[in-house]
Amino acid sequence: MDSLAQYESEAKLGRADALYNLGLAYSTGQGVAQDYVAAHKWFNLAAQRGSDIAKNWRNSIAEEMNAGQIAQAQKLAREWLTIFK
Repeated sequence: MDSLAQYESEAKLGRADALYNLGLAYSTGQGVAQDYVAAHKWFNLAAQRGSDIAKNWRNSIAEEMNAGQIAQAQKLAREWLTIFK
């Protein structure tokens, strides 16, 4: 299993570090296409689980996004939470 799949598996268990690592992957394009909407979603979920560094990254990439992208990321995070509490 590659590290991204491992993070996704652990993220489903609510592990803040895995959520943060997914945000990092999508924000930097490591192993996946760079996607600020996805990165914001993962950082937001990690921040909700107490990760201060994820909160800082989320706020940082939000400065590079428009309001529509941020709204989409928040919507995706809410949808994810309905599936994986």
